[in-house]
Amino acid sequence: MVDASHIREHATVVGSDGGHVGTVDHVDKGEIKLTKTDPDAGGLHHYIPLDFVDSADGDQVRLNKPADEVKREWSTSGAA
Repeated sequence: MVDASHIREHATVVGSDGGHVGTVDHVDKGEIKLTKTDPDAGGLHHYIPLDFVDSADGDQVRLNKPADEVKREWSTSGAA
């Protein structure tokens, strides 16, 4: 798993296929919370487990799953 401290606020999140997933709001409780203002968010915050992260480099977070698969699996409620 990638060190969460390497994931920057407002970094672009992309799938393993390079497809846009969202924009980082912040990291909390083992999840990335995506901004609700991102065009792909539909006005909702979405949460992605840190287990999905392959790498975090500068202003981009690359996931280990294609964008469409991540969007099928993301959650709209964070970890309790």
